[in-house]
Amino acid sequence: MRRGILLYGPPAAGKDTITDVLTEMDARYVRFTRLKIGAGNTKGYRMGTLEQLANLEACGDVIYRNERYGNIYVVDRPGLEQATGGGRTPIIHLGQMVGMEQVSSLFPAHWARVLLWCSKETTALRSPQRGDTDTAARLAAWDATQADLAAHPWAEWELRVDTDTTEAREAAKRIDAVVRMPSPDA
Repeated sequence: MRRGILLYGPPAAGKDTITDVLTEMDARYVRFTRLKIGAGNTKGYRMGTLEQLANLEACGDVIYRNERYGNIYVVDRPGLEQATGGGRTPIIHLGQMVGMEQVSSLFPAHWARVLLWCSKETTALRSPQRGDTDTAARLAAWDATQADLAAHPWAEWELRVDTDTTEAREAAKRIDAVVRMPSPDA
């Protein structure tokens, strides 16, 4: 059974930093590069066009799409097929519960669902430190993530990590331990 990691949390909760540590720990871990249609930051994305998106939608290959910061972000089946090839374990960053639900239900794999959390104050501090020029939008996204999480009290997590009090390397070790646990489908 294929494996994957879904990292959920507000902006600046440490998704990028923890992913970097995981990929350094084990070459099987790979950052899933979502398709992005729009402008702004290109690091960590496969930049695409509206035509590409229309083609993916026509083929039923869009697993999840969302719009934020004036851009469209897509988790696509061909991208996930490639990312899970060769025994690799993709790490997907998500900030919406519906995305968590769609990826885990529409792409068969043993998904480790990890909640990364930090305070709004921490997001306010980390956002400009990582080069964001739209911290106000990141704080609005933090509010939306908190409301989204509150609206899904039944959400199941294999792991919850408070990144205000847990260093990235420790969080990565905990995530790695969860991923290495035998799958219930095994």
